[in-house]
Amino acid sequence: MDWKSRRIEAILEQALVEDKATSDITTAITIEPGLRASATIVAKQDCTISGLGCIPRFLEIFAQLDKRDSGRYEVISHPEIFEGVRVKAGQAIAVIRHNARVILGCERVILNLMQRMSGISTMTRQYVDAIAGTNTRILDTRKTIPGLRILDKYAVRCGGGENHRLDLSDGILIKNNHISLGGGIEKVLKRAHELRKPGQTIDIEVRSFAELETALDHGAESLLVDNMTPADVKKAVGIVRSRGLTIPIEASGGILLENIRKYALAGVDYISVGALTHSAVAVDLSMKITAEIY
Repeated sequence: MDWKSRRIEAILEQALVEDKATSDITTAITIEPGLRASATIVAKQDCTISGLGCIPRFLEIFAQLDKRDSGRYEVISHPEIFEGVRVKAGQAIAVIRHNARVILGCERVILNLMQRMSGISTMTRQYVDAIAGTNTRILDTRKTIPGLRILDKYAVRCGGGENHRLDLSDGILIKNNHISLGGGIEKVLKRAHELRKPGQTIDIEVRSFAELETALDHGAESLLVDNMTPADVKKAVGIVRSRGLTIPIEASGGILLENIRKYALAGVDYISVGALTHSAVAVDLSMKITAEIY
């Protein structure tokens, strides 16, 4: 993750502007301007960490917005604490040493972002662990919070998952609505083969064995089997492999932590889980701030 990219900087800056972090009236009237402090971010539950890189960037962007010289900062973490690592409740994640007013101004945005990202990473890790020992990999979807997709998908990677398409330009995925509006599987696949750019793979969603057979007959190069039972997914995989095809097969729809292993054992290459980004619960992190004594 390039935390210094213009795209990420815009997201983080907007978070600070939204919270009016440089105009914290409570801090301004209660905290001396030159006071330095030490802030420790602590996990209040077992979780998988994501978002550590936002800490120094928030401090730097705050300084750009505030324009006042608040002195140097330092962000310290144990060598064993890094993106994607599992931590225990009560474990310190990072220590920030900086001007107290700056820390207080950035406290909430740092925690908010890290809590959400770590929530996604933690859920992703649970799904990855649930299919351990199989050849199946966990994918995310585009069901992300508008504007935060790049961070949501990074958090999935921190949890051991992989990214599906980043956006609508990132590969051909023909879904049910495309098939319906485009005149059926045969017609949309024909157009896709004719109009695609070199190197683009044609992936198509199928919801029945009849659709599966039609898709294979007309040149599908990757399959998304949607809303099938594990038994039906296994049968679908058998149909594809019986033709001697090694094309990727992905399962989606109705897949939960409780049944995901059955889908993996059905033989699919990928399982996509929208819940990773649309239903992940933020983990509980806190920031303990104390004045530095010289």
